[in-house]
Amino acid sequence: MNAPLADPASSRRLLTTKLHPPRSRSDVVERPRLTERLSGSHRPALTLVSAPAGFGKSTLLGEWCARTTAADRACAWLSLDTNDDDPVRFATYLVAALTDAGVGNEAAHLLETGEPLAAVVTAVVNDVAHAGDDVTMFLDDYHSIGVAAVHDAVAVLVEQAPPGFHLVIATRADPPLPLARWRARGDLLEVRAADLRFRHDEVTAYLDGALDRPLAAADTAILGERTEGWIAALQLATLSLRDRDDTASFVRGFAGDDRFVLDYLVDEVLDHQTAPVRRFLLTTSVLDRLSGSLCDELTGDSDGQRMLEQLDRANLFVVPLDDRRQWYRYHHLFADVLRVRLLDESPGEAADLHRRASVWFDRHGDAGEAIRHAFAGDDDGRAAELVERAAPEMRRTRQEATLRRWLETLPTTLYADRPVLGIALVGARMASGDPSGVGPLLDEAERWLDATTGADDATRPIVFDLDEFDALPAQIAVYRAALALLDGDIAATRRHATRAVELARPDDHLRRGAASALIGLAAWTSGDLETAAGAYTDSIEHLRLGGFVADVLGCSLAAGDIAIARGRLAEAGRTYEWALRLAAEHGAVRGPGDMRVALADLALERGHLDVAAEQLRLADDLGERAGLPQFAYRFRAATARLALARGETERAIEAMEGAARRYFTDFSPPVRPVDAELARCHLAAGDTSAAMEWVREQGLAIDDQVSYLGEYEHVTLAMVLFATGHGTADLVEMLGRWGDAARAGGRWSAVIEIETLLAVVYDSIGDRPAAAEALERALQLAAPESRACAVLGVHPRVVDLLRSIGGESASATFARRLADLASARAQPPSQSARAGARLVDGLSERELDVLRLLRSELSGPEIARELHVSVNTLRTHTKSIYTKLGATSRREAVRLAAEYGY
Repeated sequence: MNAPLADPASSRRLLTTKLHPPRSRSDVVERPRLTERLSGSHRPALTLVSAPAGFGKSTLLGEWCARTTAADRACAWLSLDTNDDDPVRFATYLVAALTDAGVGNEAAHLLETGEPLAAVVTAVVNDVAHAGDDVTMFLDDYHSIGVAAVHDAVAVLVEQAPPGFHLVIATRADPPLPLARWRARGDLLEVRAADLRFRHDEVTAYLDGALDRPLAAADTAILGERTEGWIAALQLATLSLRDRDDTASFVRGFAGDDRFVLDYLVDEVLDHQTAPVRRFLLTTSVLDRLSGSLCDELTGDSDGQRMLEQLDRANLFVVPLDDRRQWYRYHHLFADVLRVRLLDESPGEAADLHRRASVWFDRHGDAGEAIRHAFAGDDDGRAAELVERAAPEMRRTRQEATLRRWLETLPTTLYADRPVLGIALVGARMASGDPSGVGPLLDEAERWLDATTGADDATRPIVFDLDEFDALPAQIAVYRAALALLDGDIAATRRHATRAVELARPDDHLRRGAASALIGLAAWTSGDLETAAGAYTDSIEHLRLGGFVADVLGCSLAAGDIAIARGRLAEAGRTYEWALRLAAEHGAVRGPGDMRVALADLALERGHLDVAAEQLRLADDLGERAGLPQFAYRFRAATARLALARGETERAIEAMEGAARRYFTDFSPPVRPVDAELARCHLAAGDTSAAMEWVREQGLAIDDQVSYLGEYEHVTLAMVLFATGHGTADLVEMLGRWGDAARAGGRWSAVIEIETLLAVVYDSIGDRPAAAEALERALQLAAPESRACAVLGVHPRVVDLLRSIGGESASATFARRLADLASARAQPPSQSARAGARLVDGLSERELDVLRLLRSELSGPEIARELHVSVNTLRTHTKSIYTKLGATSRREAVRLAAEYGY
């Protein structure tokens, strides 16, 4: 987006216990039937361990991780919880886990520069590929994840997994991933509840190890049958059996479904505890993780650490989370039942316990847990305070999805006298492109700007973040400007954005950068390119000073587009090259591909088709997922322009149709609509009917009022009308009106096209002097920047006009160069010439292997696995193939290979 409204990621607080598997216990039963299956020679991209709670998923994966580490292979572990249901938080912990395993340096750097999850995942794939070693990544409790962006990222991780990378997911329910496709491809190994249930020999081994005296074989068989090998139930049963003499009657005393068995056994366990232990278990059951100090906060005692260690020694469903035994958690099923018991026995106590936990977590700097417990304790006022204080950091780390969820959980009545909280909700909604309800929130916040320090408490706003309150006027102005832009009110956009610049502190680079970009967008949309260029220069500088690299690249793309429209190609090129260097310095992945596409367009404009092709190849290598929002359509549009310049009209139409399906300008004005470019492709192919259909669909007319946003469309309209035999007098008048407006606005790219088209129109009616004058005006503008396409792309007839120009002036010299360039393009190599080129510089056997797989639907990493090479080696082969064939993309390489006779 060209007008950033959020800060990039900064430092993140990590709970390191999430990065380590549960410690192995002495009573773990060896299960060779599972371990051999999991660690066999076939290592698919994904292993899915899916079963309800209490089936030993975490234990099995923990043992597997321990064996992997013992074998000196890289192993990364991440225990997920509901707090990780946020793209930024998930990315942070994913990279932390991999970094802990010695992988993930590039991805870690991207987190610090505020790159999105898609870019981080791409970097993870690259990090693993560069490592060259086997890496196993464990994601435990994946059922905690619900947000689609995380599922999409995990799917990419599996799809693009380099050789040696193996993802293992443990979950209570199948995740929304393309499991069927991976299963059919052999990329999925599944372990389910039926596999995890203890068999008779495992039940016997577990009970023999857990009890002081063995059970009778018949009782063991009954217990295994009644629990159906459900491990959690067996664990609870052993706790109840330890102090009983009448084991046979106990074993025969329960039956029924899993829930009944669990309730029965938990009652049995709790009834055998001392009153202090039972009370401790119920009181601390509201916690997802436990430490001695935290437990003391809830119980009011000072023996929390001792109690946790006692429960651990008694195997009472307490799981240590670190080697120092400072943090624990209850087994999930055990905790669920404890909470139900607490609600039954003390209905009003849970809320108070949550509030106490919130205080403890806030005191210890864990805002997320403090907020969660405040909500769970029905303490909306405290939750609102905590959210307000946490909002700036959440925006900085781009966790707007979680922030919005918190804010929209609060009662709407709270926002009436909390302006900073209301603006936080505005920001969270605007960040996701949803302006719903934003206007009233801005009005409510604005009402408090006149509040004076002398007002009594009843008339003062409730504010906890005074810095954000001080910045409120500038922030409100920024959001007002953005809303006005979305509504198409350019004057209001400029007014509010200018006000924001005036109100923002000199060192408030985010708000100053955002406001300047909005001023630039407003000016650009209205055709005032000089003002737009200056505003974007200011925006880029503020964003650079603030460290917002991805936003700097987005604004640089816009600044380059404006420079090109002003006829300043060299300036645009310097902007793109500078942005590329900045991205390299900061290790930014998101944006360099867009700069490559922009440089390709510049090369095309100057007639350097080989340079354009190479830039597009580099952009293609970087990939669409790491691009800015406009990358998908701009890459395809540039590919279409290259094909058109080569005379490949069919391919140009195909690529431009792909661009049209992905057309998205973000906040940028639609000054070069893709459907108008597609109409030009149809004209080049001689399909005037398709071009006229576009004219009818758009409702364009020769006497339409002049406007900057309609400029490109109406120049295209003039081309279509000329091709279909429309009256030349009307066309001359129309082009004169639009040319005058473009000239007045300093939009020299449009002037070059209009003057060139005027020359063609005059020539068609035999007015050679007028044609020569119009073409001379176009060439005088085009020659200093060597603009070829702006002249040659107007109409084939222009080539004859260029050849008719004599003399030694700069314009005449440039005209001859353009004529020669057009002649060279008009003679594409024949099939036989291409076959000859193949014999001179043919493909190697390995390159032929790669080429065959390029024809398939396999992704790059999948091809690398198929050929047993690294992704980098595959890229080397692919680059060589592209160079030899003269291709810029995978599809083109396959097509050209067929033409060469391969």
